[in-house]
Amino acid sequence: MTYAIRELVIRHVSPFDTAEITELVAEAMWDGPVARWLNPDPSVRKTLSPAYFEIFVDHAVRYGEVYGMSDSETGQMTGVALWFPFTSMIPGPVDYERRLKEVTQESFDRACQLDALMEENHPLDPHHYLAFLAVRPDIQGQGIGSALLDRHHNRLDQAGLPAYLEANDPRNRDLYLRHGYQVRSVLRLPDGPPLWSMWRSPMP
Repeated sequence: MTYAIRELVIRHVSPFDTAEITELVAEAMWDGPVARWLNPDPSVRKTLSPAYFEIFVDHAVRYGEVYGMSDSETGQMTGVALWFPFTSMIPGPVDYERRLKEVTQESFDRACQLDALMEENHPLDPHHYLAFLAVRPDIQGQGIGSALLDRHHNRLDQAGLPAYLEANDPRNRDLYLRHGYQVRSVLRLPDGPPLWSMWRSPMP
């Protein structure tokens, strides 16, 4: 199913182009606060980021729901949302520890700290989890992220399901607040940036 929003189109991504999704997520996320904490060296961080995010894109393709927004003229993907339906058990990424060691290298311990912090604070109630919301940096602030959120929130509201995420900077946090999320807690990385644990109850 697709539907137009301005000159863009949202689609439930299938068949999955994992390379295009990974490239977009890495482009949007490689220089964020958490990414800088994971690996302070910008050149190394930019080189390793695609392989790091590919782990989670592959996992979302297998077990999650992926929405992409594309330019209706060029077909280029401009934004993507990766959701996991935690309404039943979902296995972890395939061969996760080995792959994580390979792609984080000297930052492996910090990657494990990040994983542990997020897992410790993840709610147990049935919900859908927004792992990544990514928009190409040159077109951020044009409503693409909001459109992708609305697309899935409509489904969750109809099903009476809540949503959960971690915001990694104040701008993202404020976007999610505008879409009905509330801050549950502030998560603290050792000598790193805060993450905001956020929950959205279904709306009538």
